[in-house]
Formats: sequence, C-alpha cells, structure tokens
Amino acid sequence: MQTVYTVLILLLVVGGTRLAAQLIPLPLPLIQIAAGAALAWPSLGLHVGLDPELFMFLFIPPLLFADGWRMPKGEFWKMRWPILTLAFALVLFTVLGGGVFIHLLIPEIPWAAAFALAAVLSPTDALAVSAIAQDRLPRRLMHVLQGEALMNDASGLVAFKFAIAAAMTGTFSLMDASLSFLLVAVGGLACGVFISWLLGRIRGWMIRRGWDDPATHVVLMLLLPFAGYMIAEELGVSGILAAVAAGMMQSWADLLPRQTNTRLLNRSVWSMLEFAFNGVVFLLLGLQLPDILKSVAHHADDVMWRSSLLLFYVLAVFAVLLLLRFGWVWCYWKVSVRFEQWWGIELGGRSGEPVLRLSAISALGGVRGAVTLAGVLSVPLLLLDGSAFPQRDLIIFIATGVILVSLIAATIGLPILLRGLPAASNDQREREVQSVWRKTAAAAIHMLEGEEMPARDGADADEAARMAELKARLMAEYRHELDPAPDSQEARERARGLELADQALRIKALRAQRLELYRMRREHEIDDETMREVLGELDSQEAWVTSKAGRWV
Repeated sequence: MQTVYTVLILLLVVGGTRLAAQLIPLPLPLIQIAAGAALAWPSLGLHVGLDPELFMFLFIPPLLFADGWRMPKGEFWKMRWPILTLAFALVLFTVLGGGVFIHLLIPEIPWAAAFALAAVLSPTDALAVSAIAQDRLPRRLMHVLQGEALMNDASGLVAFKFAIAAAMTGTFSLMDASLSFLLVAVGGLACGVFISWLLGRIRGWMIRRGWDDPATHVVLMLLLPFAGYMIAEELGVSGILAAVAAGMMQSWADLLPRQTNTRLLNRSVWSMLEFAFNGVVFLLLGLQLPDILKSVAHHADDVMWRSSLLLFYVLAVFAVLLLLRFGWVWCYWKVSVRFEQWWGIELGGRSGEPVLRLSAISALGGVRGAVTLAGVLSVPLLLLDGSAFPQRDLIIFIATGVILVSLIAATIGLPILLRGLPAASNDQREREVQSVWRKTAAAAIHMLEGEEMPARDGADADEAARMAELKARLMAEYRHELDPAPDSQEARERARGLELADQALRIKALRAQRLELYRMRREHEIDDETMREVLGELDSQEAWVTSKAGRWV
C-alpha cells in the first residue's frame, strides 16, 4: 500500500504545482523540483527508491513517443538540415568536447563515465523553452528547437548507452561503436515504423469489423511506445529510436476512418499522461536531491569548501556546454548562408538576420529537461564486477545542477535577448487554416447539391418541403465558409464580434441544457446512464462551438 500512497501523493503534488505556476513567476519544472525536495524534508520523509532500468523503461518511451507525435512533420521536413545537424553533429560535438572537459576538470570521473555524462546532457527540452519564451521566439527558430529536441533525445540517449556500456565493460572501439550506432539507429527506426504500421493495420481490421470502441483503441495506442521499446531492445536495436519513430508514424495512423471520438479521447489522454510523466520526473529529481547532496558531500572535512567546489563544477560544465552550442550554431548559420549564396542549397540560414543574437537565443534555448533527468537517473548502481559505478552520485549531481542552471539562465536571459525582436506572426497560419475551411466547405456543398434527400413512402408535400429546407439550411452554413476573409482590420473586428456573439449565445443555450439535465438527475427523473450519455453529447457540442469561433482570431 505504501507504493500506492506514494504514487497518489506524487500525482496530487503534480496537479498542485500546475496551479502554483499560475501564481509563481517561475518555470514549472523548477517549481516541481522544489516541491519534490520539500517532500523529502525529514518532517515529511517521503522517500522513493529508483531502479535505473525500470525508470528508463517507464518514462523514456512515452515521453519520446509523445514528442514524435506532436512534432509538425511539414515543418520538420522544411527545416531538416539545421535540425539534423543540431540533433546529430552537435550531439557528437558535445559528447566529445564536453566529455574531454569533464574528465580534465574532474579526473575522478573516468573517461567513459565523462562521455556518458556529456551524452546525457546533450538532449534539450523545447517545451521548457516554449513556456519560458511565451511564444515570443521566431517561428522558424522554435520549429528548429522542437525538431532538434525530438531527435537529440534519441541520439543523445543512444550515445549515453554506448558510453555506459564502455564504462561497464572497460573496453571501447570507435570503429565498432560507429558501425553499431548505425545498425542500432537504423534498426530502431525501422522497428518503430513497422510496429506502428502493424498496429494501424490491426486497428483498421478492427474498425472494418465494427470494433471501433474508442477506449479499446486508446489502450492499444498507450501500449505502443512500450511495445516498440521492448521489441527493439529484444532485437538488439535502439528502443529509444523505436519509440520516436512510432510516435512520428502515429500522425498518419490517426487518420483512420470513423475514429473521431478515438482521436479526441486519445489526445486528451496523452496530454494528461505527458503532463503527469514530466511532472513526476521532476518531482523525483527533487526527492533524490537531498540524498544526492549528502552523498557527494559526506566525505568532505570542509562542507563549505566541498559545496563551493560542487557548485563550480556545475557552473563550469554548463558554461562549456553553452559555449559549444553557441559556437556550433553561429558557425552553422554563417556556413549555411554562404552555401545558399554560392550554390543555392537550402540549409536553413537567412542572410540579414541578427545571427549573433539568434545564436545566443538558440544557445540559451538548449535547456535540459526530463529526458536528461530520466537518463542520468538510469545510470547503473554497480559495474559488472560488483563494484560501485564510479562517481555515480557526482554524475547525477552535476546533471541535476546543469538542468537547474539551464532553466534559471533561460528564464533570465531569453526575455532579455528577445526584446526588440518581432513577435511570431500567425497571419500565414490563419490564412492557411481559412483556406482549408473554405475548401472543405466547398466539398461539402458539392456533395449536398448532388444528394437526393431520402423520402419516406407516403410522405406529403409538407414533409418534402421540410427536408428541402433542412438541406438548404445546411448548405447555407457551408456557404458561409466560402465567404472571403475580410481584408480590413475593421471588417475583421466586425466579423469577429459577430462570431463571438454567436458563440456566446450557443454556449449559454448549451449550459442551460446542462443545468436542466443536472436538475432532472437531482430530482431522480433520469438515471446516471442517461445523464452521462446526454452530458457527453452536450460537452462535444460545446467543444465544437468553442473551436469554431477560434477561426476568426
């Protein structure tokens, strides 16, 4: 029962920190780490022992799957060159440069362990950056950071696993590691794509047989990242990349017919799970923090000196990672602009942009987050010979410190660097969405024009007129979508006002229906099953009305 109580407490605190974030002007991860540390205070005494293998399996696959699912594929393809260079070449550059610096700075950390620490520090967290920047980042840069965070999660953790294996066995071959990395990476991607495709075929077969219950399909999709990870690991390829590939494929599997309710439920469930998993990871970091501090400082005769030295290690490692990232991004943008000018190859650079400032923004935007934390907490406790993993507590402490410092630095530095930059414009996105609505409305009208309304045997003229009126009213609603968007700001404001008034009236009517439904249940005029069915329909209608009004923003 203690485990159940602990899980319930963690979930309750995760929800509480989300509310606290509305009042406290700090990034949510920092609040969650502080809450976890408070729970570990002796007076509360909450303690969670972590099995590294179980931790990696439980948290990494769903988080990477959700990242792959959420990533806009069109933007990923447009910005593929900067994304891939950041996600793979920069990761390798960070592992080599950061690993050498960490070993030279702290000789007690062996070479393999130093490279493992640098590898686990290479993944970035675009969600944390987005929350800090509050949609003020240039859109192209935000897409690059999102794509990079998706891919370097996988590449960084694969490199981390190779470094850990070298630390465990004491042997390492660059040629063998390079070939193994290629095979493991390609095999993991292929495994993830195949498993996601197979699940799509199974779901399609179920739908054709009428087995389209949303809950069943959502459960299957919840198991997908874990299945992909386990099968890939059993085959000796990357389970991490399998989870990413399965998530990216899920965008297409989502287009199965007659699955509207499944998609709505699936997105809601995954949003909740992603929030809960991210929150629990940072809470667990806070819970481990007091023990980590004790373990790295308990041998020191002078606690103040040891604490200062540890803080210096964290700041030095963070500074080197920041400089490596800044130098790489600045050089890439300079080179990409030259390539576009000389050979016309589109590499993602833009002449005339403030390259120095954007490079600094991108460097600070390399915030470390949940994936780094989940990876470093999975460092084994023991080597193969039964001895303790070298400097495990210090490695976890440095990674934890870098996560905290990167969050704080981004919170302070990004708003300063973003001053004066034009805010991200949504005009192009709005025009694209309006164009899609017009085209789909035209298709619906075309279908209705050729549709013969069903006539009941013996129907009179009045019934036929009512059927024709129904068809005409529906076509009128779709023709409204074909009206060109008003060009002037005044016309747009008028249209927006009418849309909001229509929305408000519809929502008031739906809420009146809901209140009447509650009254009938309180007075036992209907049972719970009837109330749930009608309430679900009213909620769906309100969600549709609310989303429809957003098209005139």
